Amino acid sequence: MAEIFEKVSGTGALSERTDLNVSSQPARYISGLPQGQGQATYDQQTAAPMAGTLEMPGMQLQEIVPLGAPTQFPNQPISYGANYGEGPGLSTVVPQPVSVLTTLEKAIQYDDTGLSEFLYNRLNK
Repeated sequence: MAEIFEKVSGTGALSERTDLNVSSQPARYISGLPQGQGQATYDQQTAAPMAGTLEMPGMQLQEIVPLGAPTQFPNQPISYGANYGEGPGLSTVVPQPVSVLTTLEKAIQYDDTGLSEFLYNRLNK
């Protein structure tokens, strides 16, 4: 009987993925811990490197605005997007969920098997 083994990608330098550039955090010794615990923590970090930041070309994090910074939206009331007070409510800010029937109705035109139409008709009784 022949056994089939799947090849599993390792982490860090052993990874075979080339589409992402992931760095790893350097191991750090933590001083001030009880005797032996600092070295044990350091050994754990070197045995299994901690993931660093994911670097994807063309994507950057938005600049973080400090808590005490002036508002970036001076013309919006503080209750903007809330279901109370001035301004539009939550329904105008958060996209509304799409029903299963609406999704199936749109899928019918692309489904050659007829399953979408069958399900649509069963659910739309």
